[in-house]
Amino acid sequence: MKNEIGQKIRLARKQAELTQEQAAERLGVSRQTISNWETEKSYPDIRSVIRMSDLYGVSLDLLLKEGAEMPNRYVQYLDESTNIVKSNRNKGKLILISVYLLIWSFSMLFFWVLMEPSDAGGFALLFLWGLLPVLTFVESVLIGTNGYWGKLAWLAAPILGFGYMMTEYFTFETANHMAFGNRNLPEFSLLLAGAAISAAGLGIGKGIRFLRNRRKRVGAEP
Repeated sequence: MKNEIGQKIRLARKQAELTQEQAAERLGVSRQTISNWETEKSYPDIRSVIRMSDLYGVSLDLLLKEGAEMPNRYVQYLDESTNIVKSNRNKGKLILISVYLLIWSFSMLFFWVLMEPSDAGGFALLFLWGLLPVLTFVESVLIGTNGYWGKLAWLAAPILGFGYMMTEYFTFETANHMAFGNRNLPEFSLLLAGAAISAAGLGIGKGIRFLRNRRKRVGAEP
């Protein structure tokens, strides 16, 4: 039936005693966008559907279906918008992993190819005490803020800590072995340090995400 979806959206808004302007402000869209949804000139994406459900105080099934089949064009639109969200999240994860591996690999290249022996102190200052700890912290904050990998995100702490430890092992410790023939085990304290930096970043990121979601929920309350 024509405009069935739009009629349900409009009815839910009116039952929540909200004007189009009020709904638009709380949903973070324009009043014209609300009007377009209610007349089916355009459709809300999956995030907007969920936020409308919270704002209007109705279930997703009641808001969009209520026992009736959704139009095929809208089902397709929701599928596409959901796939876009998933694709963007996967791209974000890939970028984080790629940036870390690129900078970590560059640190190896710098040590073994570009650095003079007299620059050892500068390398430690630039990479071991500067860039890599900052990178570990920033990436962990982004993981927590964006909710990447859910509860498994905490595994980033030991993983990034391991990367930090192996940076020293594959540079200074390996060079020491090549020069003097003695090789020690990796510095476990560096793993703990890197993991602690990452855990702090994850905690801050998850705190930011919690506060951001809380503001959205408060803003969605009628």
